[in-house]
Amino acid sequence: MRKIILTTALFVFGIAAFSQQEEKNGTIYIKHAYIDVINNTVKAYLAKDEAANKLLYSDTARFWITGMPKSISIADAFKMWSSDFDFYDDVKVAVVGYPDYLHYLDGDAKIVQSWWKWSGKSKKTGLVITIDYVQFDDFNSAGKITRESIYGDFSKMIKE
Repeated sequence: MRKIILTTALFVFGIAAFSQQEEKNGTIYIKHAYIDVINNTVKAYLAKDEAANKLLYSDTARFWITGMPKSISIADAFKMWSSDFDFYDDVKVAVVGYPDYLHYLDGDAKIVQSWWKWSGKSKKTGLVITIDYVQFDDFNSAGKITRESIYGDFSKMIKE
């Protein structure tokens, strides 16, 4: 009886070991045209160049940031971004580390993940506010951003 149990256990263990084979689901790039697109969105934001930014997003793109109950249209996001300069001077956005472009085989997903540090000097209080955040941008096959999601603590970024 012990031989049967031992043989069965080894058989089950063998099946489990072989079922854990490595499998690729895509490729990660450190340099890619979609990373350049993200860098250009930051340049356009800092230059307050909405026309340049419009060229980088699909017309149906959606935007979401931590604290929002639901995503908004990219047109509404452009308005929100431009209002940053109404309340803050010396606005800067610095890349932290480097962005990665992730191309997943499953669903042909195209995503750039990037880490940033936003800072600005409040026109009301004179205090410099710094916010660390991570950003995920999804791309369509035409190379346009279709969805942007940003995670960070923006609670200290007061607009009044």
